[in-house]
Amino acid sequence: MTALARTTESPEVPGQPSLEKAVERVLATQLRELRTRRGWSLAKLADETQMSKGMLSKIENGQTTPSLSTLVRLANALDAPLTAFFRGLDEETDVLLVKAGRGLELSPRSEAGHLYQLLGATRGPHHIMEPMLVTLLERTEVFPLYQHAGTEFLFMISGEMQYGVGGSTYLLEPGDSLQFDGEAPHGPRTLITMPVQFLSVKAYGNGSR
Repeated sequence: MTALARTTESPEVPGQPSLEKAVERVLATQLRELRTRRGWSLAKLADETQMSKGMLSKIENGQTTPSLSTLVRLANALDAPLTAFFRGLDEETDVLLVKAGRGLELSPRSEAGHLYQLLGATRGPHHIMEPMLVTLLERTEVFPLYQHAGTEFLFMISGEMQYGVGGSTYLLEPGDSLQFDGEAPHGPRTLITMPVQFLSVKAYGNGSR
């Protein structure tokens, strides 16, 4: 079994400013951009928000972190969503890198001549997609049928096979794709030209699996 390589980008890097300073910097940049986009001077923004020019200058120069109520006043005056002030702020991001041939082998589903390799799975509420590389090297009289929540997308890489979804059968050749409701019984029916290799991507609506 080969572990997936997980790379996490985080603002906590040696030599990088603290989160508070990063927030001040982003707020300063976004406030200045929103103000100048409207062609307003600091004096004009001060009039519209009933705030002092000195306070606004400190915010735009990253010298202070405004309160939430202040941000709401600024957003209303500039006709901008509150989230506009935080664009560009780094957040922890799940990034999965799987090198060729290094996918996580799913032993319970793999058998002689059949290889299922999971290419990645993000954490928590972001786990809404499951990509898998399937390689079939040997013919089987009866293939198992699968059913699951969500939608599945197949992309044929090599080989040729007949794939069943519900009561229908589809001929899949390299470059073909197939998308269907995962609740319908589905799976390979006949391997025509081997090896058969395809990418399977399961997508789960609302994170339900």
